[in-house]
Amino acid sequence: MHEDDIAAMMRALGHPVRLEILRIVSTRSENCCCNDVTDCLSLAQSTVSQHLKVLLDAGVIERQAQGTRNNYRVRTDRLDQFNAAVGAYLGKLGPSASACDRGLQPAS
Repeated sequence: MHEDDIAAMMRALGHPVRLEILRIVSTRSENCCCNDVTDCLSLAQSTVSQHLKVLLDAGVIERQAQGTRNNYRVRTDRLDQFNAAVGAYLGKLGPSASACDRGLQPAS
């Protein structure tokens, strides 16, 4: 996973409402639509739709059209990749990492 992908997913997951939407979608069956999420939150349908779009654009969820409804599902493969990438990236930032490992120039 590239740094741009990591940053996009961090931005998408960096809002409390989107984290709650992700939790709702993950606990539903594969047929979770915008109205299902709206029923669980005290937000307008248009607001929930915008948050779903951010999650969709970042690759955190996927959409499948079923008639006139769009159903959403968490992309666990992408979250697994994100988890591994962030873990590896943050591991390079620890105190034991050298300046070169962190992409910094050594002090002169």
